[in-house]
Amino acid sequence: MTNQQNVVVLDVISRGVSNVLPRSSLPVPKSFLPQDLKMLLMKRFEAENGGAKISAWVDSMRASSPTRIKSSTTASLPETDDTSSWIVHHPSALSMFEQIVAASKGKQIVMFLDYDGTLSPIVEDPDQAFMPKEVNIFLFPIHVYHQPIKLLLIPFFVSNQMRATVRDVARYFPTAIVTGRCRDKVYSFVKLAGLYYAGSHGMDIKGPSKSCKYKKGNQGVLFQAASEFLPMIDEVSCLPPSSSLEKVYKDLVEKTKSIPGTKVENNKFCVSVHFRCVDEKSWAALAEQVRSVLNHYPKLKLTQGRKVLEIRPTIKWDKGRALEFLLESLGYANSTNVLPVYIGDDRSDEDAFKVLRERGQGFGILVSKLPKDTNASYSLQEPSEVKEFLKRLVDWKKMSQRAAKCA
Repeated sequence: MTNQQNVVVLDVISRGVSNVLPRSSLPVPKSFLPQDLKMLLMKRFEAENGGAKISAWVDSMRASSPTRIKSSTTASLPETDDTSSWIVHHPSALSMFEQIVAASKGKQIVMFLDYDGTLSPIVEDPDQAFMPKEVNIFLFPIHVYHQPIKLLLIPFFVSNQMRATVRDVARYFPTAIVTGRCRDKVYSFVKLAGLYYAGSHGMDIKGPSKSCKYKKGNQGVLFQAASEFLPMIDEVSCLPPSSSLEKVYKDLVEKTKSIPGTKVENNKFCVSVHFRCVDEKSWAALAEQVRSVLNHYPKLKLTQGRKVLEIRPTIKWDKGRALEFLLESLGYANSTNVLPVYIGDDRSDEDAFKVLRERGQGFGILVSKLPKDTNASYSLQEPSEVKEFLKRLVDWKKMSQRAAKCA
């Protein structure tokens, strides 16, 4: 509230309505009390302030959702002075690979990987963000006299290279998937038992389900930082939704159903409102509907990622805290003999990048085709480069072990 608005409310309380406003401007009954006017003024201020908040949200939605460049194996960052300067400060992890592995001498590398935009390309439907499948179908036009007459469906077999690469990484290094997704859902995408999974931005953590040389004791790590919030968010499976959905998730589904392209996803400890397919002209309306739901839940907060609004508990927990928890669970809480490497593409990954920078230990690698403000040390452009980096890491480890045996 501004100072001027404060003065009006205080004057009404101390001097009465008739002494503050002209009589001709008082279309109120004599029984209208000062506190009633104060309430009206406060509601008007909240409405105006809400409009400003929505505008700020939309600006932030644009900032966190830059125009995507079409994927290409030969694509590169556009050449500008700003880009060149950014690359100098965040060089490619592929070109700096030797320096990265040199820093790991005498240390245990621990890998942390985001999922969407890192291991899997960003897709319009978040439920379809699978790793590459075993079989892809391509459309090949058949031409007669140089005129296309039909499309022929031809199955093109490709190996599931990303999954195989991540599996190999986990054989040589403790490896965790740290994602905003529900833990069960991301496991259904990755389908690798030898990893740590930190879902809901690290609020739901579980260790490898099989015997693992990195796991302490016989039980996998299981930690849920926001379990007290489950009844509020709705404790249901985040796989195919059931009819029992209630509270925040149900409210958001109902409120946003009139906005085409909106998808609401229950991620157990947070609820994600995806606007990847929403016309930008409708972003303000979407933000308003999300705000109207959030106003009823003061213990929840709004955060943003790449074309997603996320409603989370107000606890002090994020991907950076999850990284620290996992390092502690692996026995590296205060160790100098560890080199954490975190690869991610989203604003939420910055919490982990910041932790690594503050620890002065390990490296953050940002996956992006566009220059961004980041605490990461290095960059990669897309999931294909992430796969190449991980493969090189595995090959380097194999060669190091062979060299050690021959020494």
